[in-house]
Amino acid sequence: MILQPILALIVLRTLRKSLKTAGLLPKWDRLFMIGTGIFIGLIVANLTFKNNAFIPWIAHALIVGLIYLVYTEKEFQPAKQVTYAVLPLIVINLLQDITKVIDVDFYNKWRGYFETGGVFAVIWMGAMLIINGRQRKALEKERLKAEEKEKEFRITERLKAELEVQVQQRTAELTSQKEELQETLNELKSTQTQLIQSEKMASLGELTAGIAHEIQNPLNFVNNFSEVNTELITEMKEAISKGDYEEVKALANDIADNEQKINHHGKRADAIVKGMLQHSRSSTGQKELTDINALADEYLRLAYHGLRAKDKSFNATMKTDMDKSIGEINIIPQDMGRVILNLITNAFYAVTEKKNETASAEKSSFKNLTSLYEPTVTVSTKKLNSKIEISVKDNGNGIPQKVLDKIFQPFFTTKPTGQGTGLGLSMSYDIVTKGHGGELKVETKEGEGSNFIIILPIQ
Repeated sequence: MILQPILALIVLRTLRKSLKTAGLLPKWDRLFMIGTGIFIGLIVANLTFKNNAFIPWIAHALIVGLIYLVYTEKEFQPAKQVTYAVLPLIVINLLQDITKVIDVDFYNKWRGYFETGGVFAVIWMGAMLIINGRQRKALEKERLKAEEKEKEFRITERLKAELEVQVQQRTAELTSQKEELQETLNELKSTQTQLIQSEKMASLGELTAGIAHEIQNPLNFVNNFSEVNTELITEMKEAISKGDYEEVKALANDIADNEQKINHHGKRADAIVKGMLQHSRSSTGQKELTDINALADEYLRLAYHGLRAKDKSFNATMKTDMDKSIGEINIIPQDMGRVILNLITNAFYAVTEKKNETASAEKSSFKNLTSLYEPTVTVSTKKLNSKIEISVKDNGNGIPQKVLDKIFQPFFTTKPTGQGTGLGLSMSYDIVTKGHGGELKVETKEGEGSNFIIILPIQ
């Protein structure tokens, strides 16, 4: 049959696009060219030698080898979904050929079921390939955006480093070089806007891995309930053919229930994507009624999964204590989301630093100190008369008193070079105080942790 090599060409083409999107194509491009030539040759051979029984089995063997390659090579992991799309049709086609060889009468008896299964497998393949194509295009756009923003970030980092060197040199000659120092300060102000945008995009990068983890759960539900509905439809057809309409009604009710679940989880995935898009947009400055509890809980989980995706060894206990009486408050959701994300990310960084220091002390002293320390980040909300309090608390090392007065200043950071711009807390302070008329304060004790508190007026 000509179907096997055609399926293989579809798999090869879609895999090639997926690997290209992931930036892994150069290593495997020659293999794709050779494979394409082989399967085109099989199609020509099939058309030329129509009665040759070996050609379909050669195609089957090559397809199985291709799928084995996808499941065993790490580079092909992003393209696994392609095999999920074509696997049902490949399996049904292989079973048909095996049945023909073993027992032709049995094949003829069940031929209708094979063909029905083939139709559903084709529908499944088409739907999955469409979904894969859309996801691939979206990933390609995000990859290009990320590359462009990374390029801009590197440029601004280089500019910042150069400016810092210039400031240090000219400070020593302040009396004689006052005009040059003023010019440097003007240049620093002109690049501040670019650095602020870079900070916003850095926070979006923190979200990306968490978004991928969160969106996978509703997608799994959608896929599972879709598969169940496929089986229920098959059972319904059998019940209709038997005239058992009570069973048909029961199956129809089950399908309707599953469709509601699919719709629910689809909307959940849609809400996650919209939240990410909203975070990436520039703020419109328009306040909206927002569920602050849901916003804080969402960013806590996304920040955690984002850090887990970058560092598999990262782990921390997350706690929440939300005041359900708050309801919705009038805020700018994009800006307040950035503030909460920044504070939570800083909290996770603090507990990770303390955990690493504890582990180092354990090695040097041969004491089991790690088991005594449990990294914990707590996010809570509370309604206080005409104000709302949002708290992000950690049990890290705390903030030294000597730098406590500087933490909200632009460009000040305690992180190593390259790990922070020094704009996160400065931006957060401006958003809370100037954009929302609130307060941002910190309570800290060295060696025990910090508690950043946002206080917003209820309007």
